[in-house]
Amino acid sequence: MPPRPAVPRSLGVAPFRADDALARGLLTRDQLRGKTWRRLFRGVYVHADIPLDHRVWCDAAALLLPEGGAIAEGSAAFLWGCPAPPEVSVVIPTSATLRPQENLLVRRSTVDPKDVTDALGLPVTTALRTAFDLARFLPRVEAVIALDTLLHKKQVFPDKLHAYLASRGRWPGVAQARKHMGEADPLAESPMETRLRLLLADAGLPPPVAQHKIYRKVNGRPKFVARVDFAYPDLLIAIEYDGDHHRERTTHRFDQERQNELHVMGWTVLRFHADDVLRRPGELVAKVRAVLRRAGTR
Repeated sequence: MPPRPAVPRSLGVAPFRADDALARGLLTRDQLRGKTWRRLFRGVYVHADIPLDHRVWCDAAALLLPEGGAIAEGSAAFLWGCPAPPEVSVVIPTSATLRPQENLLVRRSTVDPKDVTDALGLPVTTALRTAFDLARFLPRVEAVIALDTLLHKKQVFPDKLHAYLASRGRWPGVAQARKHMGEADPLAESPMETRLRLLLADAGLPPPVAQHKIYRKVNGRPKFVARVDFAYPDLLIAIEYDGDHHRERTTHRFDQERQNELHVMGWTVLRFHADDVLRRPGELVAKVRAVLRRAGTR
């Protein structure tokens, strides 16, 4: 009989339940305690060479789910295309039991079977239920960022989201969800754009137009010049958020040429970075307010 391989093929690619591996004779308890395996949750292990990204953590959490449970909230949003949260979130029916533990957040709630689907082979709350839960439970800025992302990626649509909310009018957190949904914008292309938009709103400034396209006439025909993150078109004021990719040489040069052309057309262009939004929000708002006042608004 050939010797048992140190790493059974079926256990080397994804998380597994220790009791299953032991029952099938794939590992002994002594082997499981060795450095070859890494414990993720109680009773759930993974090969030590597998990089631990959020997808792996979701795979591990799914092994613990009781009947009717699903990957939920921030982790579900990750599976629908949003940035990864720091911990895995799951939802289980109110009649089920699963203890929270390190890196695992457990919420007990009503779970309609129609609210659970398959995403990448895992049971996950639908995009609609995910958006609804995030709008209910996350702080305002984080909730609007999540909603913006799901709307922008067309994982959910405003009319269906509002109809879903209306059908669950007595659920906890609905009032907060309704408020957060009212601030969401599918045109937002990044979390920092959302933060910038909310900063302007909180300062009482007039809402700008998002993703505004600017043209100029050439030989009597419109020629596309730029699409800016935010604009006050009647005042010829543009606001841009520059992420890290704008520091690349070719992108920076393109931005410079485009901005020069906008200046020639009479536009005032304000450019902000992450530090402006996160560390100097007051200065950012003051600059926008000053430009608006100069253009004749209050």
